[in-house]
Amino acid sequence: MALHIAWLGKKSPPCGNVTYSREITNGLLDRGYQVSFLHFAQEDEQEAENEGEMPDVTLPCLYKSQVYTLPSLRANKVLVESLKKLKPDIVHASLTLSPLDFFLPDICEELNIPLVATFHPAYSEKYRTLTAGTALMTYQLYAPFLARYDRVIVFSQSQKDLLIRLGVGAETLRVIPNGVDTRKYTPGPSTAKEEFKARYLYIYQGRMAIEKNVEALLRSWCAAEMPADCKLLMVGGGALMPSLMANYGPDQNILWLGSIVDDQERLQILRGCDVFILPSQIEGLSLSLLEAMACGLACLATDVGADGEVLTGAGIVLNPQYVKTQLQTLLPIFYQHPEMIPLLGDKARKRVLEHYSLSHNLDRLEACYQELIASYSRSRVKVKS
Repeated sequence: MALHIAWLGKKSPPCGNVTYSREITNGLLDRGYQVSFLHFAQEDEQEAENEGEMPDVTLPCLYKSQVYTLPSLRANKVLVESLKKLKPDIVHASLTLSPLDFFLPDICEELNIPLVATFHPAYSEKYRTLTAGTALMTYQLYAPFLARYDRVIVFSQSQKDLLIRLGVGAETLRVIPNGVDTRKYTPGPSTAKEEFKARYLYIYQGRMAIEKNVEALLRSWCAAEMPADCKLLMVGGGALMPSLMANYGPDQNILWLGSIVDDQERLQILRGCDVFILPSQIEGLSLSLLEAMACGLACLATDVGADGEVLTGAGIVLNPQYVKTQLQTLLPIFYQHPEMIPLLGDKARKRVLEHYSLSHNLDRLEACYQELIASYSRSRVKVKS
């Protein structure tokens, strides 16, 4: 019988950023696993979501965003009843920064189900800013509860070291980075340059939020006085978008594309770009960065979270404290020396193929599952003895 995984997470919006759990869920299905996807939905969303061909288990919530989720009072009961009915071999929670995260160890211990967590809040270890300090508080809050999970998956060695210092046992932690489908995300033909009437295309893809430090990129673009045949594409949505659009736009060769629902359209645009920029103040491990690297773009990203570790030797790593100054200098270099673009793009794709492909990610995840199942089997044998 196929191993049955109960994935607990948060359904992603149908646009650019795809949640870690959904990509891996699909990958496990492709490998023959039986997977049940449990996700949060507000009351008015549940009926519509349950009408799909593959009905998921919906957990009621009062509020959900890309950052955190507030479950309803019924969520615990619905979760317990669903797990009793599903009888999974493992529960794997992509933690949603919600109160339910703290109750999961007790629930799974009572049901005698192995529990794995993927813990991926953004952080910055090297640079002390207000945003980084707030992120560190999340790690300090979660550490005592993560210590009670059977396994906790993190994206980098630096993230593992941080949690060990906060009291999570090294034997609990497993480093399994994000991965992208390198068969889908590849260099390829694109009409994006013709569409946007540009010789060189630069792109930012992600949320328009304070921690993404988007305005530093926009200011540096304007200060660099980029020529008219260079365009900056801004892909994604968020709370800051209206105010940023009011101050930066086509007059500065900045084009706002919003959240792109169609995955093939987004891929086609990405393939047509030359340079990807991620100026964040904090990160976990950016899927947008990995996608751009896999498509062969020259990539620049700040040394926060695991992004600096990913990009070192395969792109340009920025100091988050001097993003504007560095970008103002670096952005013009790519059109002044276009031979740099394919050189860095080749390095970026090679790095993803070697270390950050979805298949590598799944191999490591399967090994984690098998190790945990074996550990539980040995424990049950001891109890019977």
